[in-house]
Amino acid sequence: MRNVRKQTTPDLPDLPGAPVRSGIPEHGRIPKYYAVKAEVARLIDELGEGGLLPTERDLAVRYEVSRETVRQALRELLLEGRLRRQGRGTVVAGPKLEQPLSLASYTEGVRRQGRRPGRALISLDRFPCPEPLAPMVGVQPGEPVWHMERVLLADDERVGLESTYVSEARAPRLDEEFDPDSSFYSYLHDRLGVAFGDADERIETVLATPREALLIGTPPALPMLLIQRVSRDTHGRPLERVRTLYRGDRFSFTAHLGRQDHSGEQGAH
Repeated sequence: MRNVRKQTTPDLPDLPGAPVRSGIPEHGRIPKYYAVKAEVARLIDELGEGGLLPTERDLAVRYEVSRETVRQALRELLLEGRLRRQGRGTVVAGPKLEQPLSLASYTEGVRRQGRRPGRALISLDRFPCPEPLAPMVGVQPGEPVWHMERVLLADDERVGLESTYVSEARAPRLDEEFDPDSSFYSYLHDRLGVAFGDADERIETVLATPREALLIGTPPALPMLLIQRVSRDTHGRPLERVRTLYRGDRFSFTAHLGRQDHSGEQGAH
């Protein structure tokens, strides 16, 4: 028989997705910084998006703790995307952007949320394809491929960095015809008649390199969500390889999951 813990207080969070028992350890000893973090989180809800947070000194006096304790609490709230730096102050951040895990482009995902998508071109280069990349873009080693690097924008806020590799044969006039601020998927489909069929994606958390952090405008210690995608067209032929870094404090990802078989077995919960 399963061992059931006896409890006198509800073990369920106030909101779906919130930490169970508000993240308090079973022994009940709450780290001082975490208690301050909980208080600041309530203050964030009161202030609302764009609200200016009191200074570290004022918060330390308010909660009767050291400035280092306040700093640790604010650091976690910044990493979680609840706060953001603005000039010399700290303000309440807006909700995270939700990007669907689908063949829809970044542009479509951002527009669905009422934000204005954009991209700033960093570089567009053509070079002989190295051997490891060749099967991902459907060419022989040494054949020419494009590499396009762009900063991702949402309402002019830098939120990510995207590197796209595609064979020159697929897009021979990419440097002349393509608007770097627009959707590459739309260009392939509308201008070149290429339709996306399927893709393989891998998601992991990483830290940005110093160069990447500078381009995105974040501290190197800020966790990033890295998505690596290899796409194919509707005929199953390799099409592109994309490496995208998304700010961990500004993005969340959503997916609709369906059954993959008809055996009658239920999936894991």
